[in-house]
Amino acid sequence: MNDRMVEQLTEREVTDVATLKALADPVRIAIMNALYRREPQELTVKEIAAALDEPQTKLYRHIKQLEQTGLIQVAGTRLVSGITESRYRLGQKSLKISPGVFAGDSAERPEALNAMLATLDLVREDYQRLYLAGRLGLPTTDPAQPASPGLFSHVGLRVRPERAVEMRDRLRAVIDELIAEGNSTDPDAVEVTLMSLYYAVRPDRQERS
Repeated sequence: MNDRMVEQLTEREVTDVATLKALADPVRIAIMNALYRREPQELTVKEIAAALDEPQTKLYRHIKQLEQTGLIQVAGTRLVSGITESRYRLGQKSLKISPGVFAGDSAERPEALNAMLATLDLVREDYQRLYLAGRLGLPTTDPAQPASPGLFSHVGLRVRPERAVEMRDRLRAVIDELIAEGNSTDPDAVEVTLMSLYYAVRPDRQERS
């Protein structure tokens, strides 16, 4: 197998429309998730398809778009029965969307919304699939069953702006901690998904008048 061709970034901040468009599809986000969960292992298209339970033919164009924007990269190639087989990895260890793309006059703002909604769609689809397959560690009242790490919480409150920022920073710290730890090699390790959506709604001026 060839050596890695491009250095992997520690963190990437997304600022351009092309990358946001690449992120605005649940299948492409699922491909990135599959690679993240297997790091530092690199995967072929066949292995990614198996992880997602999808046909290979469905993934090729998505992988091409992710590769063109640098979200994933070819880590190495080899000849298999006369055909060049590529192995892929993420182009970065962590990814964030630049705050600037959410500005009211930003041309990238609509694509940023689409990228966020695609993530929501993927989480919803995955949760439903795993729930129906009985693979989720759901809360139970049976003392003989192990405690579940799962959590579902939907809260709406009114707080002061500085308190909202404080809570955002605490949530971000938890996410950063998990990313820094990386994937566990423990044979009993479970796959954990954390999708954080925390937002503040400005007061309606008409309500205050």
